[in-house]
Amino acid sequence: MMEFNVYVSILVLFVSLVSLSLLVLLYRHRSHYRAANLPPGKIGFPLIGESLEFLSTGWKGHPEKFIFDRMNKFSTHVFKTNLLGHPAAVFCGAACNKFLFSNENKLVTAWWPDSVNKIFPSSLQTSSKEEAKKMRKLLPQFLKPEALQRYIGVMDTIAQRHFAAGWENKEQVEVFPLAKRYTFWLACRLFISVEDPTHVERFADPFQLLASGIISVPIDLPGTPFNRGIKASNFIRKELLSIIKQRKIDLAEGKASSNQDILSHMLLTSDENGQYMNELDIADKILGLLIGGHDTASAACTFIVKFLAELPHIYEEVYKEQMEIAKSKGPGELLNWDDIQKMRYSWNVACEVMRLASPLQGAFREALNDFIFNGFSIPKGWKLYWSANSTHKNPEYFPEPEKFDPSRFEGNGPAPYTFVPFGGGPRMCPGKEYARLEILVFMHNLVRRFRWEKVIPDEKVVVDPMPMPAKNLPVRLFPHKPSLN
Repeated sequence: MMEFNVYVSILVLFVSLVSLSLLVLLYRHRSHYRAANLPPGKIGFPLIGESLEFLSTGWKGHPEKFIFDRMNKFSTHVFKTNLLGHPAAVFCGAACNKFLFSNENKLVTAWWPDSVNKIFPSSLQTSSKEEAKKMRKLLPQFLKPEALQRYIGVMDTIAQRHFAAGWENKEQVEVFPLAKRYTFWLACRLFISVEDPTHVERFADPFQLLASGIISVPIDLPGTPFNRGIKASNFIRKELLSIIKQRKIDLAEGKASSNQDILSHMLLTSDENGQYMNELDIADKILGLLIGGHDTASAACTFIVKFLAELPHIYEEVYKEQMEIAKSKGPGELLNWDDIQKMRYSWNVACEVMRLASPLQGAFREALNDFIFNGFSIPKGWKLYWSANSTHKNPEYFPEPEKFDPSRFEGNGPAPYTFVPFGGGPRMCPGKEYARLEILVFMHNLVRRFRWEKVIPDEKVVVDPMPMPAKNLPVRLFPHKPSLN
């Protein structure tokens, strides 16, 4: 009987502690929302808030639903919620984009979940936010249009090798993994001068694990995607360190040039105090660049294939433009900057693809101080999320938003702050021009080789966190006759 009473006492104590913990969590959850005049909205459950609803609409292929449902119910400009365990305000529309982009490092600053810092740990023990600021000082010299011009021929060479190895002499291919292979190969070649397919492939699988880990639930237990992502990050960092050490030797012996890629640029560039980055720091930054340099562009390339398959009249116009360029080239002559400037219609098509299937769904900021927006109070420390779909698929900015219409980008194009696939303001993606070039080189090499049709006509699209076809977009290829090339 005494043992039974002890068990009951322990059980009562356990239940009491759990109840107390839940009450504390509930209090903390509610306490974030006690400020006066907050935006309208709902905050969901303790800890998870509305995160599952936010993510699940993407998994179902309609990421804009979470945003537009709440815009209709609460406010067309800003509403409150709780995302990833944090009180948040979602900003919607061009005016909101302008406000956030214009107040970078004044009222707001970039924010990433803690899980990002675990997968991308800085060797200098600084946050990913601080490292991003340093990168933005380093990159412009390498990624500005004048610098990129000399890499177009390299991009064309890699694209030709990619299509020869992965597409030609195939009746059917899966587009999404091939697009990822193309953009990753390019990133390896232009960032660290690794172009041997075997060496690139050695990186490829760990990078897929790393990418999956970034967008997973941050539970660091053996076998979880997050745990595999951390292990993949450590493996790639070791591989990069060996490349960096060899490059330092090659630079010292004159076997490598100072401007051949971003790696050389990093090794030879000092900060305002004359300090050079150490090897681990460079490895961290290259790791982040390789992820950023191929993930979003591969999604864009994939959906270009999807829409051109569905819209033969759009394909015909792209084909006509690209063949005019192809016919102007001599045997073996590579694409150049002038050729890229002639691809106006093709780029309008790519932009319309990125409007309808935006690779960047949005991004988080954090409030540096209390401020008022649109008559509502935004407390210091709140997370702020801007959504690309709040403008991209909004009929106020793009009439008949579900209609595919490249003419939207003719002339002056969309109104400011409405088309934001690369973000905006000081934090606009520094690789925007790089992405434009790799996408156009991909389109050129694709359409001059093939027509194609989708194997799964109604294949589902999921967003996790960028759009991707659920079955990798298999297509049947129909090569053009040699006389047409």
